[in-house]
Amino acid sequence: MVDEDRRAQAAVVFDALGLSYEQAFAGSAPHRASLRWLLERLAPGSRVLDVGSGTGRPTAQTLAEAGHSVLGIDISPVMVDLAARQVPGAEFRLADIRRTPVPEASFDAACAYFSLLQMSRAEQAAVVAKLARAVRPGGLVALATVPLDLEDIEAVFMGQPVRVTSFSAEAFTALASGAGLTVVAEEQTLFTPAGQEARPEPHLFLHCVRGAG
Repeated sequence: MVDEDRRAQAAVVFDALGLSYEQAFAGSAPHRASLRWLLERLAPGSRVLDVGSGTGRPTAQTLAEAGHSVLGIDISPVMVDLAARQVPGAEFRLADIRRTPVPEASFDAACAYFSLLQMSRAEQAAVVAKLARAVRPGGLVALATVPLDLEDIEAVFMGQPVRVTSFSAEAFTALASGAGLTVVAEEQTLFTPAGQEARPEPHLFLHCVRGAG
């Protein structure tokens, strides 16, 4: 029942935020640098899974415009509708990655930018492991989170009540390594979302490669 509540709450929050989320966060230079890391390493026409695809911008749009085949999945009906209209060159599905089967080695890359924070720690570990299996050996995985040692705390995000769970930077990196990923680069930064009363928040980007095992 708790898991159902989490899923419902996440959908409600991001349905309410809509384009305001994009306006607040799409200008992140480290996010765009992470996308460049992917683009520099992907072969032409690669298949990419975007988990928590939001409005489709900047992630799916950047990858699709570079000629890659992008599947975005999101739990928010409003976000999926916005993404489909804004990025017609990608495919978007209303789905929960925790419940969605993903065939092993079916993608060349996968990314999850800040889409794990309303999951429990066990769920986050399971999703990262699922993404590691979803990419082929040697495939790429880009992850981003807010690196704070928090578990199921109440917070307010862009005016919406949320419950947040995260890991310290060291613990999140260890989680990725434990999922069978080699972390080849990481960046920690402070980012201030656009908009009034926004405060700087820590961001962690991990750039990973699936091992051959």
